[in-house]
Amino acid sequence: MIDQSAHAPSARQTNWAGNITFGAKHMHTPTSVAELQDVVSAGTAVKTLGTGHSFNTVADTHGALISVAGLPRSVDIDTQARTVAVSAGMRFGELTGTLHRSGLALHNLGSLPHISVAGACATGTHGSGVGNRALAGAVRALELVTADGAILTLERGDADFAGAVVSLGALGVVTRLTLDLVPAFEIQQWVYEGLPQEQLLGRFDEVMSEAYSVSLFTGWHGGPVDQVWLKQRVPDDGPRTAPDEWHGATLAPGPRHPVPGVAAEHCTQQQGVPGPWHARLPHFRLEFTPSNGEELQSEYFVARHDAVAAYEALDRIRQQFSPLLQIGEIRTVAADDLWLSPAQGRDSVAFHFTWVPDTAAVTPVLGAIEEALAPFAARPHWGKVFTTPPSTLRELYGHYADFERLTERLDPTGTFRNDFLARHFPRTD
Repeated sequence: MIDQSAHAPSARQTNWAGNITFGAKHMHTPTSVAELQDVVSAGTAVKTLGTGHSFNTVADTHGALISVAGLPRSVDIDTQARTVAVSAGMRFGELTGTLHRSGLALHNLGSLPHISVAGACATGTHGSGVGNRALAGAVRALELVTADGAILTLERGDADFAGAVVSLGALGVVTRLTLDLVPAFEIQQWVYEGLPQEQLLGRFDEVMSEAYSVSLFTGWHGGPVDQVWLKQRVPDDGPRTAPDEWHGATLAPGPRHPVPGVAAEHCTQQQGVPGPWHARLPHFRLEFTPSNGEELQSEYFVARHDAVAAYEALDRIRQQFSPLLQIGEIRTVAADDLWLSPAQGRDSVAFHFTWVPDTAAVTPVLGAIEEALAPFAARPHWGKVFTTPPSTLRELYGHYADFERLTERLDPTGTFRNDFLARHFPRTD
């Protein structure tokens, strides 16, 4: 997911999409926590890099990039407590099979199993489902190396915990996370096509509550929603069959890719074939690269009770942004209490946009989208492209100032600060 073709100290790294070339002078891949501590404590500016799936400069630095992918891999499952302690650099797709074989599961997964556990949690990445929190909501404890090289462990209930999970890499280098688990389960996945817009808007809660995880894919062309992906838990008495018609939509006769015209071979199995949770909840399969990176992404979260009004606001300006869109996705995310989570304090609906790879063309339409969603206090995804000014973001998060104070206390010398953090969380000294 990241271009690491060159590992020389002066090598330039790019993110997965290729729209960001990192300004780091050095790239470190420590093979032990002790080595990581030495690198951090010796540096004046360092930043952690996960799988490079962010579309902005949140992980950039003019100092040294640190990858935790080289740290010893560990998966310590506590079946009685239903938790797993996992090394931060591990990708979800490398973890989930082990969990399933132990009879346990994560509550949800994102679209891609290719992303790292720590990186996904640090930026508020999520899946879908009315009662399903973002991936960071499963974090029970985390261990990180702070600016002075010390190891800090925080657990749920600690005063700083809620500010440290979705932290944008501002507090230290996360080395290990403990995640809550649930009993393993199976999922059936179906795709429906052509959901009438009036059905969606008139029965939004019903549509989005129809399955364990629901995703709507739309090109914002003013007509029916292109596809609805239903990921339903297999009940105790066995798999279900799906009706040919559902809320006016038609069951797809074969597998589908979210982007029109793209072959579905990279997608997880559909057409109701039962399978383990980790082989159905993501949209894409681990054994394939889901895309060649030729895209940009944006996403905005609004309170669930504002979802229909927000949809209508976007629909009114669709002609401004739809020509640049590869596909849009709409998902639900349950509320959590993490300070910088886009779903903090409110059950949310996320409007996601996958753009053509043209930053100059996409940037102006982001302003139009943000203006349309402003009445609904829309929070942008921290790892995707957005133009919402810091002054507006400060108003959208009740713990914004608390997070600033936390960064100043844990990183007083600004070791983990970069241009992104300096812009969005400026210091007065």
